[in-house]
Amino acid sequence: MYSVEAEYIERVVAEYGPSTKVGAIVAGQTSVKAPEKAAFEKHLPEDVHIVSCHSLHGPTVSPLGQPLVLIKHRGPDDALRLVESILRPLQSRYVYMSYVEHDIVTANTQAVTHAAFLSMGSAWAGEQTYPWEHGYYVKGIETVKVNIMHRIYSNKWHVYAGLAILNPSATIQIDQYARSTTEIFKLMLAADDVGLRKRLYDARDTVFGKNGTDVRRKRILLSEDILDKFSLGKRPPTDTALSPIEGRAPPNSHLSLLAMVDCWARLGIQPFVHLELAATPIFRLWIGVAEYLFRSQERLDAAIFAALYDTSHRSNDMEFVIAARGWSQCISFGSFELYKQRFQETAQFFQSQFEDATKIGSAMIQAIMESSKDA
Repeated sequence: MYSVEAEYIERVVAEYGPSTKVGAIVAGQTSVKAPEKAAFEKHLPEDVHIVSCHSLHGPTVSPLGQPLVLIKHRGPDDALRLVESILRPLQSRYVYMSYVEHDIVTANTQAVTHAAFLSMGSAWAGEQTYPWEHGYYVKGIETVKVNIMHRIYSNKWHVYAGLAILNPSATIQIDQYARSTTEIFKLMLAADDVGLRKRLYDARDTVFGKNGTDVRRKRILLSEDILDKFSLGKRPPTDTALSPIEGRAPPNSHLSLLAMVDCWARLGIQPFVHLELAATPIFRLWIGVAEYLFRSQERLDAAIFAALYDTSHRSNDMEFVIAARGWSQCISFGSFELYKQRFQETAQFFQSQFEDATKIGSAMIQAIMESSKDA
């Protein structure tokens, strides 16, 4: 099995692939499969079987029940059965795809999700503050944003770079996310109530059904009581729309979530299809957070009102727009070195938070997954 970064897969397979034994089964564990497929077809002998794989979760998540993609690209069914047997101790859920299907699904479930959290981190680092230490982002779905952002930046940069840069579908989605973020922010600045409301209601209806009432799908259970247990900051005593300085949490526009659902709608992505097929834990949480906001008329209207008329988060929203556009541009250049530099500079700002945040984040994911099973 080739467990190397997608950036280097062609070079490594070129060196070792030609000497592969006759009848051997070769696999790759890269997060983006287009370069892997090209390398295998170019450098592996014709008498070698190709049955690839990819576990759709991070190293700190238990593989039990998580999706494990298997790709029988070249070879008999017996080769696939053998790979299944070898991987069975992981107790993961097998999902069978082609190379192309894998890259489309991972782009839909991971690339733009990662871009959202990368942008959050860059925005907060740009402001040189940990907002959860000052009464912001300390309760409910805000807790998910903060903990997952830390989780991503505590990992190695190359875990995300290959998927973003080498997957053509990912590049398109990340660009649209930056566009959605920018266009929604412009509507906020213009205080265009009618325009913003129509755009977000249309996005909601496209993704979650008319008025967010698609009852065919079981909701992902998100309990604020559960989420509040995993906050990195201290929750203010009330929820009224005043500043943390006065002891109360201000309302949030949730720009990152508004842009995410708008992006899905404009690209025609149906996230629930991929949720059922091969969702990562982070993608499942991100859909759950978006669903929690958009399928409640009260919460969605509160976010729209805050976006238009409350400036408590306006400076952070501006930083978020800059960050989203910056990440999109960075990825469009196709430079791993530029991606690495941007990622590591932001990660350095949160370095002191990682130890506690990753422990809390892992516990949060586990608690939410368990509560969803019991629902």
